[in-house]
Amino acid sequence: MERSLRAARLATYVYFVLCGTLMGAWVVHIPAIEERVGISHAALGGLLVLLGLGAFLGMRVAGPLTDRLGARVVVCASGALCGASLVLPGLAENPWTLAGALLVFGFCNGSLDVSMNAHAVHVEKAYGRPVMSGFHATFSVGGVIAALAAAAAASADVGQATGMAAMGSVGIMIALASAGALLPAKSVPEHGEPAQEAEASPTVGPRGPTRRIWFLAVLALMVMLCEGAANDWSALHLKDVLGAPASVAAFAYGTFAAAMTVGRLLADRVVARFGSQAVLRYGATTAAFGITLAALCPWMWAAFTGWALFGLGLSGCVPQLFSAAGHTDPSTAGANVSRVAGLGYVGMLAGPAVIGWLTHLVALNTAFVLLTVLCATTAAGARVLNTATDPARENEPAPSSL
Repeated sequence: MERSLRAARLATYVYFVLCGTLMGAWVVHIPAIEERVGISHAALGGLLVLLGLGAFLGMRVAGPLTDRLGARVVVCASGALCGASLVLPGLAENPWTLAGALLVFGFCNGSLDVSMNAHAVHVEKAYGRPVMSGFHATFSVGGVIAALAAAAAASADVGQATGMAAMGSVGIMIALASAGALLPAKSVPEHGEPAQEAEASPTVGPRGPTRRIWFLAVLALMVMLCEGAANDWSALHLKDVLGAPASVAAFAYGTFAAAMTVGRLLADRVVARFGSQAVLRYGATTAAFGITLAALCPWMWAAFTGWALFGLGLSGCVPQLFSAAGHTDPSTAGANVSRVAGLGYVGMLAGPAVIGWLTHLVALNTAFVLLTVLCATTAAGARVLNTATDPARENEPAPSSL
């Protein structure tokens, strides 16, 4: 069992990297595709809504399918389809074909996202200790791989469609080759006794998710709205509010992203020591302090410190919410994770737009007060994470590292 569980964990890392790489491959080609198709930034923004809509629909479909068919089937199929659909945006010649391509690619990527997270919940359950944040950290590695691959393709004068097709083909092979290591359908982890927990859990009912699942989903929406706002507005904050040159302003997002990656690499150990509830509460509190510091202080060093604290504080929040949703009832982990991830993804997409709308009423740094409020609300709602079902507290002493 130890060898198969170790292999399942490694395969889960592979799929998280794969998901990040395939999405990153689209992101790094956005400027070139936008120019080739001949659309404005505003039109591109509208088309990106279709990408999000496709991802949301994919999450809603893949979650229940993962519960019914098992992650070994759905994760593998989603990964292969995501790789195959990557070439579609590269082949698009007009806004209509690009719209269809993004809808399909978003659907496949959302399916992979939620199914691999559902499988990660079962791996974490089997380990009997927190491992979810580590999976999320490796997603960022995929973005780095995509950027390096795109740079290499550009230097070799490889066309966009050819480069995206090549990366997608490699993704298909990786998805198929890694499937055998995933946990089989209806696999029962050894350390968590999930069947007994599901029967005893007051949060699960025959009519579907309870208020707890939707509360987790609302918290995910708030946290991921903050992440989305940071992605699009951190660099503009330094440039427009503090007057930093573009070369310096770009480091605002880099600081945020680096702090988030480091935080996720460390979060599992912190959860094991203090519990997921503490990570969500104090992480959101740290994020609230960080964004307030960035928004209100006029000094450049304070802004960088604030964005770093914002990323560090948010880093462990989403993995704990996804984990809690999956552990509420392991037999419906896929459906529950899809609800939390789906609503959270809505927040990720809405974040930039909400802040942009507020800038019509107030200054950009004043608009960030909304993010402070959302983080503070998340900290106050952290009690929804029941430490009785926390992977860090279920089986003490924790099993030895595999």
